[in-house]
Amino acid sequence: MKKTILALSLIAVFTLFSCNQKQETLTPEQAKEITEEAYIYAAPMIDHYKMMFAMVFYKESGAYEGPFNILRNKSTLLGPEYTTIVRPNNDTFYSMAWLNLTGEPMILKVPAITDNRYYSFQIIDKYTHNIAYIGTRSTGFDAGVYMIVGPDWKGEKPEGINEIIVAECNYLMALGRTQVSGPQDVEDAKAVQSGYQLQSLSEFLGTETTTQAKNPDFPPYNPEKAKSIEFISYLNALMADGGIHNSEKELFKKFAKIGIIPGGSFNPNELDADIKKAMEEGIALAQTKIKNTKLGEVKNNWDLTMGAFGDRNEMQGKYLIRAAAAYIGLWGNTLEEAYYPGTTIDIDDDALDGSKNNYVLHFDADKLPPVKAFWSLSMYKLPEQLFIENEINRFVISSATEGLKYNEDGSLDVYIQKENPGADKVSNWLPAHDGTFSLQARMYWPEPKALNPLYVLPAIQKLK
Repeated sequence: MKKTILALSLIAVFTLFSCNQKQETLTPEQAKEITEEAYIYAAPMIDHYKMMFAMVFYKESGAYEGPFNILRNKSTLLGPEYTTIVRPNNDTFYSMAWLNLTGEPMILKVPAITDNRYYSFQIIDKYTHNIAYIGTRSTGFDAGVYMIVGPDWKGEKPEGINEIIVAECNYLMALGRTQVSGPQDVEDAKAVQSGYQLQSLSEFLGTETTTQAKNPDFPPYNPEKAKSIEFISYLNALMADGGIHNSEKELFKKFAKIGIIPGGSFNPNELDADIKKAMEEGIALAQTKIKNTKLGEVKNNWDLTMGAFGDRNEMQGKYLIRAAAAYIGLWGNTLEEAYYPGTTIDIDDDALDGSKNNYVLHFDADKLPPVKAFWSLSMYKLPEQLFIENEINRFVISSATEGLKYNEDGSLDVYIQKENPGADKVSNWLPAHDGTFSLQARMYWPEPKALNPLYVLPAIQKLK
């Protein structure tokens, strides 16, 4: 009853706004400020929905995967031919499923890991919060059965379920990563992936389905509308699923002044000209803030991103950080799961450029990346931010690279250059782009000491 009263009161506010805007006390300056704040709040959610639309609903998108509630394993190591997403990953296989929990909960089964291989399933909601993890760090190496439920589910925990994951909304992304040490490890990694299973609760229990899942009634994604005042239409639709979190009800009372109401309609043609102009200015300010927001600090010319991804508790109120993180890299991991330093600059503050220099990354024996799983270093050409073709088909070098050679004192040198450094060094060679490039380090399951304070990689040095 309380939810109904709240919804009716918000609808009343929205109706007053849309039907008689000139009688509102809202000034253009207030409209600009509220719109700026609302756009920052909505931007990562709309980016997340863009991917849902492309992967679930739009068959001509080039990224289409098919309907909800089907787990798909990607068992190909990505290389230069892959151009769908920038800064791709070459050290894990991906698994993914878009979940629809409106009908019933979904069950994710994972196998026992017998070779200490790293894997994880990252469960992401519409806010881009990482609401839970299933994997070696979070749930261990044993086989497990996990039930994922939506906000309206009520029931008992079935026998055989290790854990129930409760979501605020009904449409989620489950993104899996399975470690692959290189081409020689592909078949073993595929075998692990074959043990992942996704099924409905009724399938798990062997009973008939009583409630059919409903696809969301969201407007088709349009990039021009998403970046205009019509972002409000998307936010209204997305917020109809799961409602408003208690911590954000006051925020949405403010947002209602510009037409934001969960499940409500929005017509920009009904806006007063001055209000509309002010709202457009607010969007422009928000977009600039999102693009210019830094997500950490710089040490040894490595960008150390921190606090950019997490669950609701970790991200509560950090709306600008959440938006900037989604802009830079949607669906990033929580820091405890994986830590991603990156750089485009060497120790002399010069741009990394394989056409001008050879480089070395030297780790002292006691300064190697502290991880419980593995670390890697990926090479991306600029400005494309994609892998490059090279004679040994190596796009990433890692602690799991077959044949990696350490020095007698336990230190490690990684050679970063476009030409083969010779037979004695090729094991430690990361082929470089013949031009400017960036390096992306990935530390999977970092040791606690790597996070407080953040571990800093050595600066990239020119090889004399």
